[in-house]
Amino acid sequence: MTALGFLYPGHSAEDDYPRIEQLLGSDIRLPLVHTDIGEDAHRVDALLEMGSTDRLAAGVEELRLSGAEAVVWACTSGSFVYGWEGAHDQVRSLALAAGMPASSTSFGFAHAVPEVGARRVAIAATYPDDVAALFAEFLTAAGIEVVSVSGSGIITAAEVGTWGRDEVLFLAEEGDHPSADAVLLPDTALHTASYISDLEKALSKPILTANQVTVWEALRLADRRVNAPELGTLFTKEPIVQV
Repeated sequence: MTALGFLYPGHSAEDDYPRIEQLLGSDIRLPLVHTDIGEDAHRVDALLEMGSTDRLAAGVEELRLSGAEAVVWACTSGSFVYGWEGAHDQVRSLALAAGMPASSTSFGFAHAVPEVGARRVAIAATYPDDVAALFAEFLTAAGIEVVSVSGSGIITAAEVGTWGRDEVLFLAEEGDHPSADAVLLPDTALHTASYISDLEKALSKPILTANQVTVWEALRLADRRVNAPELGTLFTKEPIVQV
């Protein structure tokens, strides 16, 4: 049995995690601890506070008691908002507090893009444009070419959490770009676990969504691979061999 821990901000789309656990269909548990988000706002100052060291450290003891072998900060905007170097500092502090390997959703995206063989990506974000642009900067620092960025201007995670299949499909289709090898939906407040196969069929390319890559990143930290076709290309593709 492998237990992988997640620190999830507030309450929006956390039910994606038991859904993903079910789809993995193996000896993997995904315990999740909610962190205090402070103000629910996709605004830089609020996001910096949401991802602060003290807020994250407060949840790690519960994850240790769950038997987690690795922990991922399940928040994209609350990690990339710190920038490339700051996001590294954030996960280093989390690993030290937790006493186990740590990462964040933002780094999950940075690792997942080359994993599916993509070089150019389109960002289809729920965020306001200024926050979406910071995610593009983060990916660029990771060596990924961002060919388009679209933001939906949604301020709160609570509103994003109400979106269903039709809204998610529209978001992905509107945010796609002809030259993109993959489309990224970066908000962990967005329900996507049940829609990834539909999204990939509709767009005919890999779709990377926040909760999907968060779980994949935790598996990567634990050196586990699981074939789960309903979770998309990321969970079916053989690893890219670096030469």
